[in-house]
Amino acid sequence: MSVAVDPVTIEVIRNALNATAEEMSLVVMRSARSPLLREAGDLSSALTDAEGRLIAQGRDIPMHVGVMSFTVAKFLERVPKARLAPGDVWFLNLPEVGGNHLPDVKAIRPVFVDGIVRAFAVSLAHWADTGGAVPGSYVANAADAWQEGLRIPPFRLFSAGGPDREKLDMVLANVRGAPEREGDILAQMAATRAAEERLHQLFAEHGTQTVIDAIEAIHDRAEAQMRAALRAIPDGIYAGEDWLDDDGAGSDPIAIRVRVTINGDEATFDFSETADAARGPVNTTPFIAAASVFYVVKTLFGPDIQPSGGCYRPLRIVTRPGSLLEPGIDKPVVGGNHETSQRIADAVFKALEPTGPERLSAGGPTTSGLMLFGGRRADGVWTTLYETHGGGEGARHDRDGESVIRVHMSNVMNTPAEVIEAEYSIRVECQRLREGSGGAGRHRGGDGLHREYRVLCDDMSVTSMFERRVIPPYGLQSGEPGAAFRVTVVEKSGRAFELPGKANVRLGDGDLVVVESCGGGGYGAREDGS
Repeated sequence: MSVAVDPVTIEVIRNALNATAEEMSLVVMRSARSPLLREAGDLSSALTDAEGRLIAQGRDIPMHVGVMSFTVAKFLERVPKARLAPGDVWFLNLPEVGGNHLPDVKAIRPVFVDGIVRAFAVSLAHWADTGGAVPGSYVANAADAWQEGLRIPPFRLFSAGGPDREKLDMVLANVRGAPEREGDILAQMAATRAAEERLHQLFAEHGTQTVIDAIEAIHDRAEAQMRAALRAIPDGIYAGEDWLDDDGAGSDPIAIRVRVTINGDEATFDFSETADAARGPVNTTPFIAAASVFYVVKTLFGPDIQPSGGCYRPLRIVTRPGSLLEPGIDKPVVGGNHETSQRIADAVFKALEPTGPERLSAGGPTTSGLMLFGGRRADGVWTTLYETHGGGEGARHDRDGESVIRVHMSNVMNTPAEVIEAEYSIRVECQRLREGSGGAGRHRGGDGLHREYRVLCDDMSVTSMFERRVIPPYGLQSGEPGAAFRVTVVEKSGRAFELPGKANVRLGDGDLVVVESCGGGGYGAREDGS
């Protein structure tokens, strides 16, 4: 237990830590080179204590911050504190080192106070390209992890003396769009430096021991909040499952199954019956499984829980080696980050439906809806548009679902059409609601999005990575499912074909990509009984 600290002081320190994480995200968005970061905000920020336990996070992307609850602890297993020095910034993206997929690169800065590591600042940013077989680094039929791009183990790119140019050049030589990547790297470094300055101010103002004790109190209070939330759930065993459409390599739908055991103020989430590791890129990590579980429990039972290392103490997450959620390090994982994570969340939501369906929404756009466009500008520079698409929210017991929104573990924004047309060889020809795509019910699901992209260059690499094309968003309490996700390519010649949910194609000048995102599921039987 922590030493007693004035509750007011704890709150002042807690809010200062959260504000620091928020500032980190603003620094990245205001200084990054890529539109993916400065416009869409595909990034997250966190602070940990000296042992790597989460103590603060930005209001960013739940799956990212859940994963970063484990990143620093795993980093320290490979890089002991004795190797760290003031001014260091280490980069990594290995999924097995508290990670998720290769494009989400973490920058880690140890924060020293009086010569001792007292905290870590972590900036996660999605790089628009990390090398690999195709522009954007999403290989729809990847058979191994090395096709997905550069694998970066803990790698010190900055020290008190500045950037390590040789290492930085090694990274930049293996990714497309090197000038843009370098700008994003510098933005991540700057974010961690801003956090270091704020933490030094905090320790100086309140005293080192007071801040350390306050952090322990934050962990303890988060644990108590989580235990109180679990006690509100009736004891018992609950089972749920959800399905991925496929793995991009020719599979049938893939099952994610969970057995939830609630015992007083503790809970076990056992995913052992989930399908074996997939051949294609929808595998993911135990860290994503844990992040998904925390997201569901906080959403349903403890919205006021302060995310921290203490939250995980009453939770036990079980994954099976060799399964979709704990594959070998050689397995491709790029789509598992934002597709499988949300299937995990849906499986847990379904399992907990008997505890109170009024808490739940019907199925929604629980997919990134990713379309990725990669090509060269006239000056030869690589550009990559990474665009995600929201859809119709699932209805609830007391209202219809919202239209064109993101739910669950995604929190990125769309890139404005004006930015797309200024930065890329693409014209956005149409953007409107996909009317009628929401599922019927006593309350109707929200409508999806209709958006059209016209290619304006001779050679454009186009990648799809989305779910809910085969298995649409589900209805709840006898509500009907929403319309499935659909992407159609209309070639300049007039020939049209539907794009699979996970595919890589090459398109040319004048070709059109039509995105129709999924509608949300309905809630309850229709009042007319039909």
